[in-house]
Amino acid sequence: MNKLQRADLFRTRLLIAIRRVGTNQSELARRAGIDRSTISQLLRDDAARLPNAHVVGACASTLGVSADWLLGLAEHPESATDLLASALTLTNAPRALVDQQIFDWHREAEGYKIRHVPASLPDMLKTNDVLTWEYGPHLGRTAAQAITASANRLTWMRQSASDYEIAMPLSEVQSFAEGTGYYSDLPLEMRKQQIEHWLNLTKALYPRMRVYLFDARQVYSAPITVFGPLLAVIYLGSNYLAFRDTQRVRAFSDHFDNLVRQAKVTARSFPDHLNGLRAALD
Repeated sequence: MNKLQRADLFRTRLLIAIRRVGTNQSELARRAGIDRSTISQLLRDDAARLPNAHVVGACASTLGVSADWLLGLAEHPESATDLLASALTLTNAPRALVDQQIFDWHREAEGYKIRHVPASLPDMLKTNDVLTWEYGPHLGRTAAQAITASANRLTWMRQSASDYEIAMPLSEVQSFAEGTGYYSDLPLEMRKQQIEHWLNLTKALYPRMRVYLFDARQVYSAPITVFGPLLAVIYLGSNYLAFRDTQRVRAFSDHFDNLVRQAKVTARSFPDHLNGLRAALD
């Protein structure tokens, strides 16, 4: 872009910004502390001169747009701070799936593929007994809310047009089946029933729901959910960190797809893997 083109673009965008805020040349000059003749000269059709940095900054600040946008160096009129605020949000994350925000994000992504790496095992795939064991001691009666929320999410999945992919560490499922680590005091019968429940769900929901197991010694993932091309969310424990800018959502999608490519247990072989774990418990 040569100097004439950039000056013309500056004039066009300055006029857009003036009209957007409902002001005029005189008011802009007064509020920005610039001579009215300077503003008039910048807005002339034959103007070929770009203003100095002070004038650009004063106009941008007064009109609530970015200086880069006025100069044609950015595609969005918002300032970097405003763009960041809209592209990145921090939302409270309850211990269980009882918050409306999560459900709203799912409904917003209706029809898109949802990619999910859970913090442990997906709540919506757990039996009521396992949910009560996990949430009851800490949340009291809220465990019942977790059960209801889990059932609602599963109902949504059955009725939704969205594909749902889940990727988990192979060791997480192994630890559950063996009752070690986090699951050390989970009764054997509950674990058996949970594995049967998984088998039934994978048969009923495949291929719209696909579960993959990756080796955490080779690849790693924080708990994330990618809601189609719209939103990517990292689970921090007490908060969700949500990204809406296209570049970062695409990066999270690529990360998840890499987990799928490197999965040791694919969605097709997941039922066979569960059967093997179930047989080892007898």
